[in-house]
Amino acid sequence: MNLRHIEIFHAVYVNGSVSAAARALNVSQPSVSKTLRHAETLLGFDLFQRTGGRLVPTEDARNLFADVAEIQERVRALREAGRNMRSGGGGRLRISALPSLALGVLPMAVSRFLQKHPKVHFDLQTVHHDDLLRKLYEREADIAIASEPPRGAALNTTWLGEGELVVLYREADMPDAPARVELSDLVDRPFISLAGSGPIGTLLTDELDRLGLELTEVVAARTFYIAAGLVRAGVGVTVVDSFTAEAWMCPGLAMRPLRPSLTFDLHAIHLLDRPPSALASEFLAVLKEEIDAE
Repeated sequence: MNLRHIEIFHAVYVNGSVSAAARALNVSQPSVSKTLRHAETLLGFDLFQRTGGRLVPTEDARNLFADVAEIQERVRALREAGRNMRSGGGGRLRISALPSLALGVLPMAVSRFLQKHPKVHFDLQTVHHDDLLRKLYEREADIAIASEPPRGAALNTTWLGEGELVVLYREADMPDAPARVELSDLVDRPFISLAGSGPIGTLLTDELDRLGLELTEVVAARTFYIAAGLVRAGVGVTVVDSFTAEAWMCPGLAMRPLRPSLTFDLHAIHLLDRPPSALASEFLAVLKEEIDAE
C-alpha cells in the first residue's frame, strides 16, 4: 500500500462509506472506490463488506487500522509542520549563544520575533567557545552564535555583525575617564583578567602583548558576566565585550571603548549538512538588526 491507499482506507474506515470518505477528502466517489479496490487487490484480501448500506471493516482491516492510523497521523503532522514552516506559524528554533549575547541582544531579538511569530517555540542556551562543536554535533543546537568558528570542522557561517571591547568600571574609580581609554591607563589599577575566556579574551591578551603592557591582575574570571559582577562589587576594572557591558549598565557603572579600538566579528554557525531553515534565517536577520543597533 502506498500513502494514497492508506489515506483512502483510513477515510473509509473512519467515515463508514465511500460517499462520506469522498466528502471528507474532497474527491470524487469513483476515485475513492477505484483506489480502495486497488488497495484490496495489492493486499490480496477484502478490507470492507457492504452491510445495510454501510461498509463494515473486515477482521483483516481491523488488524491493519492501528498501524494505518499511526502512519496517517504522522503524515498529517508532517503536512502541518510544512505549513507552519512556510507561514512562520510554528516550529522550533534551538539556538546556542555566547553568554554575553544571551544577556541582552538575544532576548530582544526573541521578543521582536515572537511578536510576528507567536507560535514559534525557542530552545535557548548559552555556550562557551570550547563547547560549541559538541552542541552542534550532538544536535543540542541547530545554530550557535559565536565570535570565531572552530577551525577544521565541517561548518558554515553567516556574518551577523561586529562587537567591540570596552573598559567596564565604577565611575567612582575613574571619575575623569576620557571618551576612549588606552590600555596603558589601566596599569597599576586592580584588573579582572579574562585571559582564559576564549577568542575574545585572547584578542585582549594579544593586544597587551603587542603593547608590552602588564596589568595588575587581582582576579582571573572565566566568563565575562562574572567579571562584570566583580566590577560592580568593587573588586577592580575589566575589559569585556560591549554586549556584556550594556547588559550590566546600572547606576554607578560606566563603560568606555578602547583606543585604538579592538573589534571582533559575530557569526551564526551551523553544520554543513544542516543549513538553517527559512524560519531560522528570518530570526537571524532580526538578531543581526539587534546587533547593529547596539
